[in-house]
Amino acid sequence: MIGYISDNLLLPILDFFYGLVPSYGLAIIALTVVIRLALFPLSAGSIRNARRMRIAQPAMQKRQAEIKAKYANNPQKQQEELGQLMKEFGSPLAGCLPLLVQMPILFALFATLRGSPFADVPYTLNLKVLPAEQIAAVEPKPFNSASHSIFITETNHVPVIASLEGGTKLGVGDAAQVKLHTKDGESFAAVLGGVDNGEAFNPTWSVTKGEGVVSVAADGTITALTTGDATVEAKIPGLAARSGFLFIKALGQVGFMTDGAVNWDIAILVAGFGASLFASQILSGMGMPANPQQSTANKITPVMITGMFLFFPLPAGVLLYMVVANIFQALQTFLLSREALPDNLQAILDQQMAQQTVTVSASGGRLPFEPKGKK
Repeated sequence: MIGYISDNLLLPILDFFYGLVPSYGLAIIALTVVIRLALFPLSAGSIRNARRMRIAQPAMQKRQAEIKAKYANNPQKQQEELGQLMKEFGSPLAGCLPLLVQMPILFALFATLRGSPFADVPYTLNLKVLPAEQIAAVEPKPFNSASHSIFITETNHVPVIASLEGGTKLGVGDAAQVKLHTKDGESFAAVLGGVDNGEAFNPTWSVTKGEGVVSVAADGTITALTTGDATVEAKIPGLAARSGFLFIKALGQVGFMTDGAVNWDIAILVAGFGASLFASQILSGMGMPANPQQSTANKITPVMITGMFLFFPLPAGVLLYMVVANIFQALQTFLLSREALPDNLQAILDQQMAQQTVTVSASGGRLPFEPKGKK
């Protein structure tokens, strides 16, 4: 499903924007904004529900406890009353369905930006080499990798599959050639033959595990040397993997550090991701009563996630998407935080804010979670 969405929805949109403005960096930004706008009704539902539940949760918990105590001996009546309570305030789970519906599209967008043209595309084959006398008893099962859309020009991409007709089990001394081909069966080499500078997209072959178990030639021919497990990888260059955008040296660049040197463009993107995530969380609490636990989480969570992405290998193009998506999320949160609430929730919020004001006044201007020396 992820591949279908990527090939039939996201890549055509990407082609369209690249045709308008021949910049893959701008195309990433445009694609991100279009998808986020399309998903606005779903994500807005999740944000609205989270805001309402944050206000209603204390009152709901109190009412739930009262209902369970009052109707402890009448389970049927208890369920009826709890159902009425949910109708009044809404269900805490109501925001989950919109989130689940949009997840396949967001995963497909993420996968699209991790592949061609923004990054080199790997095809991995896990092999098992058996003794020659055992391989005769093994029934060949053809192997086909997942399909990846490979850009061979700025607006032309083809789905490419890696296949081993005899499967991934080989006998010592056997040789098998990995075939890269389209879904229609045309060889990838033939496709490149009809493209100017097609040799730039020839795959590179390497043994990433078990170098003494198998060897691989430049044409993808694997030779089994001895028994054991091995992994062979074919990597097709990404058209825009080495293209820059603004301060980004290469959209396909991966990693905070390379050979001991800091990639400052990656560092800036990760910092932008953290700042935009922090802003989104702060905006989600606008107009709400102070919550010390939530305030602490809002500070710690962006730091933890940002620190993770310093060392998690994501291409610069994906990080660009994440920054733009977070900025869009922050703007969306800001707009939705200004929406009018239902009367029952507004009354609860007014009561909570008034109670907080009284508490702060009684504590000499301190919020309840602040140390006594701080004003």
